[in-house]
Amino acid sequence: MNFYKIDLETWNRKDIFKLYSNDVPCTFSLTTNIDISNLIPKIKEKNIKFFPVILYILSYIVNSQKEFKMNLDKDNNLGFYEKVNPSYTFFHKDSESFSNLWTEFSENFQEFYNNYLEDVKKYGDNKNFMGKPQIENNIFNVSSIPWTTFTGFNLNLKNGYNYYPPIFTFGKYFSENNKTLLPLSIQVHHGVCDGYHVAKFINNLQEFINNFKF
Repeated sequence: MNFYKIDLETWNRKDIFKLYSNDVPCTFSLTTNIDISNLIPKIKEKNIKFFPVILYILSYIVNSQKEFKMNLDKDNNLGFYEKVNPSYTFFHKDSESFSNLWTEFSENFQEFYNNYLEDVKKYGDNKNFMGKPQIENNIFNVSSIPWTTFTGFNLNLKNGYNYYPPIFTFGKYFSENNKTLLPLSIQVHHGVCDGYHVAKFINNLQEFINNFKF
């Protein structure tokens, strides 16, 4: 997968990146509720799984914004990938543990959905932490806590100041004021992503959901 190295000397975020990566290392998280009211009836009508649908939508918007495709290469050069794939937690009910799987992203929903089902079928019983071996580094992280809703969520990463991909966490969706809302926490590195970019992401995500057609 193509990786585009950023020239830090000419990058318009040079000073910001230096400040929040070296001088004052900083990550931040934001939790919001996404309105999925029009999505649930469509999913039930199609009789398909909820998680791969929301995973596809999330992945589509991630791949539309460069700030959410950032990472370091093997030589610790900062850059962004042409395409990133979701790495997500898969829960094992019998052991109450989880493994990490990942699915190759495709802009074609049905192709992505089928890829997801195939990955779960092939690797879902593997209880190693990496249920599906990671081939490349072009991933972003998604986890889900479908047993409870929440109004805030934060990961405390010891080495988080050197970690640039975004981390997303979904909660249990719930009903409020005749709407179905899905909690979503977004954790990012401030060196590559500001509040503006997170707000833009959330607005684009909501718009995509509002207009999503299977």
